[in-house]
Amino acid sequence: MALTENMAFNLIEGAHERKRLAHAFLISGATGSGKRELAARVIAMVNPAEASGGGDLFGGSPDVPCSADLDDLEGEFVRVVRPRSRSRRILIDDIRGLERSMHLAAPSGVWKVGVVVDADRMFDEPANAFLKTLEEPPPGCLLLLLTSNADILLPTIRSRCVEIVLQSSGENQFLEEQESAAFAAILAHSAAKPSAHSALLLKVAFESLLNRRKEGINAANKDSLKQEADAYKQATEGDWLDEREKYYEAMAASEYLAVRSALVDWLISWLGDAVRQKAGSTALSLSQHGEATRKLAEAEDMTGLLARIETLQELRDLLNTNVPENLALEVSFLKAFGSSGAG
Repeated sequence: MALTENMAFNLIEGAHERKRLAHAFLISGATGSGKRELAARVIAMVNPAEASGGGDLFGGSPDVPCSADLDDLEGEFVRVVRPRSRSRRILIDDIRGLERSMHLAAPSGVWKVGVVVDADRMFDEPANAFLKTLEEPPPGCLLLLLTSNADILLPTIRSRCVEIVLQSSGENQFLEEQESAAFAAILAHSAAKPSAHSALLLKVAFESLLNRRKEGINAANKDSLKQEADAYKQATEGDWLDEREKYYEAMAASEYLAVRSALVDWLISWLGDAVRQKAGSTALSLSQHGEATRKLAEAEDMTGLLARIETLQELRDLLNTNVPENLALEVSFLKAFGSSGAG
């Protein structure tokens, strides 16, 4: 189940308070979902002096600032590794440096924290080196892997981490302003005047957005493969390019699934705003569409709104199965927007 950043932090904080904190977390989610922010809050939680200079007047840990910056927390006992080579790979030397820092002797009560940003960019030797640290973590060590493409990681790495999937934020960055406005207009019409025709029009608009993103994802990964091949073709063995082609194919597929999930989350956020307005709340995820969601809140009862959201949540789960995408979308959109109250 996808969590908000605050929900995920509360779960990790609870485990820490019970002294049941895992030694490794895999934090995944779309761009803008709060992966870096969550990592920063966790670091400030386990090492509060690193973030704030000590406890409060009563000896307790101060509130962890939500705005803590991951880079600002880096220090002797907090190591952040990220892609930095021309091909945006995480280098073996960086992983070895991280491993050494995890074996340092730390003062009592201080955690040694290693953060791997864009962990899906660990290939071959770096991934295997990191796996050794995961298999035999030093005492007082906490490892945080951040990625938008968890499916790319080695299964042996994923199996040794507690996985946390973050929800996409309401302001999904993959939607441009004009796209957001056009899609929201179709959504508002479909929700306000439910019919099979309007539901299928919404499905077509949804698929059109997905297809444009898919084309962009494929083009970007082909370009990355070409750059990598140009940079390394003289220094690698013959089967290297085949392996890289497989990697970028998998990367493109993973990125597409992330975008599809984020777009479903956008739909849920839009309907969620109508629920909030129905309940009298002014805190909206998509404030720029507040007028449209307010009209829906006035026209639809709470039961019907919640039923629509439940249908889209079921769609999100259904898309993670082997059900054909087109069929899942058609059935779910007809159920959510083909009749009043999603019934």
